[in-house]
Amino acid sequence: MATTMAGDRHLTLDTVRGVAVLGILLLNIIAFSMPPAAYFNPAAYGGAEGIDLGVWFGNFVLFDGKMRGLFSFLFGASTLLVIERATAKGESAAKVHYARMIWLLVFGLLHLWAIWWGDILNHYALIGMIAFLFRNARVKTLLIVGCILLVVQFIVSAFIPMLAAIAQVNPGKPGMAEAFEGLKQGFGQPSSAWLTEDVALHRSGWWAIAVDRFSEAKWLPLAGLIQYGWETLAYMLFGMAAYRNGLLTGQWERRRYWRWVAIGFGIGIPVYAALALWTIRSDFGLVEVTSATMVLTTPIRPLMIMGWAALIVLLMRPGGFLTDRLAAAGRMAFTNYLVTSLICTTIFYGYGLGWYGALSRAEVYLVVLGVWALILLWSKPWLERFAYGPLEWLWRSLSRGRPQGMTGGALVKG
Repeated sequence: MATTMAGDRHLTLDTVRGVAVLGILLLNIIAFSMPPAAYFNPAAYGGAEGIDLGVWFGNFVLFDGKMRGLFSFLFGASTLLVIERATAKGESAAKVHYARMIWLLVFGLLHLWAIWWGDILNHYALIGMIAFLFRNARVKTLLIVGCILLVVQFIVSAFIPMLAAIAQVNPGKPGMAEAFEGLKQGFGQPSSAWLTEDVALHRSGWWAIAVDRFSEAKWLPLAGLIQYGWETLAYMLFGMAAYRNGLLTGQWERRRYWRWVAIGFGIGIPVYAALALWTIRSDFGLVEVTSATMVLTTPIRPLMIMGWAALIVLLMRPGGFLTDRLAAAGRMAFTNYLVTSLICTTIFYGYGLGWYGALSRAEVYLVVLGVWALILLWSKPWLERFAYGPLEWLWRSLSRGRPQGMTGGALVKG
């Protein structure tokens, strides 16, 4: 296969990113519409029987963590792409990169504290500052360091189910009751009183929600570095390697892509399905849910991310209707990610339609389809007229210290 480019754009990168930014909403929609524990545990809220259970099972096996990981892969690849462009122009790659990361951090913190607690941008900005140190590393080095980081992630994550097990056995020990309640609110099955309070809060006004969100999430960026940073950096390094070795730029032979589809899904789907059945049979017990979602999937998830990346490259058709629209969505991933938050919080929070906690797990996917349709409909016409998405333009202008031109839009065509 050969990569398709126009100017400094890689159609393959844009298309994979477009799938990732759409796919992330498959999981984030639960965090927008329901109490936090529902994200990991369907028995917490939203329904854990019939079609609702089927929706959870399908998402867990096929998409949970994979779309976020795919997005992280793309972030690492894009980091190298930006560095290459800056170097080719005789600019300081460090200055360009860190200016971008600082402003991304600003955007991310505003998103986190003012719009939605599930922001990932601040985390990417902080980890991206570290990833820059690996810009000249060989593919082999990137892969080895990434695997070491995943081992660290496995160990760090293992403390969560360990704490859950200890808290369940020794609820009377000092601090254990509070720890157990905190874990239930994040991963388990919170009390009906707590759920009622959470739903009432998110059906109230913006100020009440924002004050509570800031009190709960003001230190979340630092906590995220410790809890998830190892895995995120690993994925960014894997993305750098996948950019350098041609996976994410469409340079592999089709047979090699199919091999990784077979490896990724052939190993990943059975393991994820077994873990899902284990948690179902445990009646979604706290230890089982935290073990399955936070720990045991850690070594398997990268294989499925690779499988997804390979499958998307195989299925994309340069010049095709869907590929063009996915590529446009990917070029505007920053804008589309933040606009999705604005749309969904307006739909579900009290200062909008107030649907928080009102829809079942299956029903919220009608909202997902609507948001997907909007993204696919508006991204391509915008980029046919303008060179960047609106927030991409703002981010680029702030990073460069001067307004950037917006004219000259043209989609990559095969």
